[in-house]
Amino acid sequence: MARLDLLQPSFPSLCPVTAAIAELAHAGVEERGAIFTRREVVDFILDLVGYTADRPLHRLKLLEPSFGEGDFLLPAIERLVDAWANSPKSSGDPSVELLDSIRAVELHRATFERTGSKVVKFLEDKGIGKSPARALADRWLINGDFLLVPLDTGFSVVAGNPPYVRQELIPDVLMTEYRARYSTVYDRADLYIPFIERSLRSLVQGGQLGFICADRWMKNRYGGPLRKLVSDGFHLKVFVDMVNTPAFHTDVIAYPAITVISREKASTTRIAHQPAIEKQSLSTLARELLGLLGSGAGEAVRELAGVVAGAEPWILDSADQLRLVRRLEDSFPTVEEAGCKVGIGVATGADKAFIGGFDELDVEPDRKLPLAMTRDILDGVVKWRGRGVINPFADDGGLVDLDNYPRLKRYLEARKVEIAGRHVAQKAPLNWYRTIDRIYPALAQTPKLLIPDIKGEAHVVYEGGQLYPHHNLYYLTSDTWDLKALQAVLLSGIARLFVSIYSTKMRGGYLRFQAQYLRRIRLPHWDKVPSNLKRDLIEAAERGDVAACNLAVFSLYGLTKDERVALGGNGE
Repeated sequence: MARLDLLQPSFPSLCPVTAAIAELAHAGVEERGAIFTRREVVDFILDLVGYTADRPLHRLKLLEPSFGEGDFLLPAIERLVDAWANSPKSSGDPSVELLDSIRAVELHRATFERTGSKVVKFLEDKGIGKSPARALADRWLINGDFLLVPLDTGFSVVAGNPPYVRQELIPDVLMTEYRARYSTVYDRADLYIPFIERSLRSLVQGGQLGFICADRWMKNRYGGPLRKLVSDGFHLKVFVDMVNTPAFHTDVIAYPAITVISREKASTTRIAHQPAIEKQSLSTLARELLGLLGSGAGEAVRELAGVVAGAEPWILDSADQLRLVRRLEDSFPTVEEAGCKVGIGVATGADKAFIGGFDELDVEPDRKLPLAMTRDILDGVVKWRGRGVINPFADDGGLVDLDNYPRLKRYLEARKVEIAGRHVAQKAPLNWYRTIDRIYPALAQTPKLLIPDIKGEAHVVYEGGQLYPHHNLYYLTSDTWDLKALQAVLLSGIARLFVSIYSTKMRGGYLRFQAQYLRRIRLPHWDKVPSNLKRDLIEAAERGDVAACNLAVFSLYGLTKDERVALGGNGE
């Protein structure tokens, strides 16, 4: 196959980027993030982007950024050849007429060769001679790094399943190069983020991208710049939630979704959830999503306006909940603007070394703190199981001098292999005994609300100022709001509404009650709350009466009957 020059550095010793690419070109499946898509799903995506054999596909340009074993490429070629063969204007040499119809990139050398042979054989089986078949494959297929290879623009369609690779698996020199080229590589962005950016920028006006990939970027921090790119020049036409569907040939941990994004003025988004992976039903669903079955969206499809809004997380839930959230955001300050602080407990990086039975931690008394863990609050109240955490920090924020704490020194040095082996310790060997997060002893003595990370519903527990939170717990403190009243607000449907709207969902319908989502909750200023309503909130929380919490919150936010229903209440 041609295009091998993309992996052949002229001066290997002077080209670390090329060397890193060559290394990945021979990597295993996991390192490359290769996941193989079922044919029914491939056909569904090709239908959604309009790459169908009843159109003159030989006049379009299709891009496949990571073709792998040909899951998308071969069905696309089949559609292309059928469309060309049935075209009334088709004539002459296919190696000329179809020469620029496809560009497909693959990094892995052996996969490139193997799929290239499949393409040639497929074309020959379609009646295209050996010589033109080889000429087309030679022109269509590129062996190299999609993010770095020279590439045409002006594509009508981009379709595929971009690689899902975490940053830590990518050589540093390559990540540096990617960051220099792609504005969306931000924070801990996975590799599919710049794949989407380059693909979008390659589209002609009116062109469409159809990808199946992880949905994390649509709501989390690292997806912000890519969401902004979509908002500024593209239209999210279709979103299909594929979580818990057998979309791939193997089980995957990722949370997949299909997105169709076009280079055109934005309007409403059509949404479907967890379709049956069956050819006929997916074909029908594609027609519903494209509005080809009449004026309505169809029973399985909903339409939402305002899904994309700058870098904000995409809200893909019901329209009534979206309206309620937007109204609350316009009417009330954020929870932190209202005088509450949101934080997360301590991460040590070596819990077995830093955490143990409080009484068994053989260190000076002021070098340990009683620790609140998720298991301590499972029943909705604090039942401390006696765990503690080592505190290696002095009051000024620096680490204590171990020579001044002989028991602490002996304790830590007995566990030095485990503690010093952490990444945070290797970065600063002199500070080998610090926890990842600084510990602030005053927090243990501060009354707080504790919220576990992953739950189906908000689980909010009052802690009176005895314990330091572990890293699986988020906490809220306040010098203005009464914490019991705040607990009532968070136990109501308000917390779940905001978290479910903005957070990524986990398997089994669980939500992540993380700080970034808790900070989005809207809350009136405490001095604006009527005294009788303050009393109702506090009493509802003390009784643990969620229904009473909801009734008080209905009044607190002035919810209409329809808004109460959207929140999950009965509207009464």
